[in-house]
Amino acid sequence: MSRASLAALGIVVALLVVPAGSGAPGQSAFRGTISRIDAAQAKRMTGVSWRPGCPVHLRDLRLLRLTHRTFRGGVGIGRLIVHRDVARDVVSVFRRLYAAGFPIRRMVPVDAYGGSDFRSIEADNTSAFNCRYVDGTTRWSEHAYGRALDVNPIENPYVSGGRTSHAKSVPYLDRTRRRPGMAFEGGALVRAFDVIGWGWGGRWSSVKDYQHFSASGR
Repeated sequence: MSRASLAALGIVVALLVVPAGSGAPGQSAFRGTISRIDAAQAKRMTGVSWRPGCPVHLRDLRLLRLTHRTFRGGVGIGRLIVHRDVARDVVSVFRRLYAAGFPIRRMVPVDAYGGSDFRSIEADNTSAFNCRYVDGTTRWSEHAYGRALDVNPIENPYVSGGRTSHAKSVPYLDRTRRRPGMAFEGGALVRAFDVIGWGWGGRWSSVKDYQHFSASGR
């Protein structure tokens, strides 16, 4: 695909910059880059979020660097690791979120938390790839394929039986109060993933996983 085609999608490779929105004076530009996993990143991941036997190889993953809004109204730069075949779509999602002013608390690979999903959630960290099983099973999570994201997991908890495992998420069990960073029908976050055809855990019928978006809908 040509650079012009990538730019039309709001995607940048290497240092190409694509504005978010109209490009009005004083407006910060959205930046999104897609890179292969280099040797340094591979070393950080191996034995933590990735190991031999995982359902995808490191060569099939991509590191995204993405501009995002913060909860204080500023601009941050986050990092996500996703499968190469969804990288462009994920960049387009964050371009839409940036333009809409949707805030992200924190966004770093789960290696910063020793590959622990629980610790990553406690830090309200938005993340994607993690070679792990679905809790309580020996079935690969969609995160193990790099085709799922958890966004603002404190504001958007996993809820089973009306409860969450994270104390800071308790105030967000009430989904009728719409607060910054939350996922809800018709909101910027859910709409952005709807555009690329991903499923949302907030629509599941038994448990609710409000943070979870995936290409497969699982």
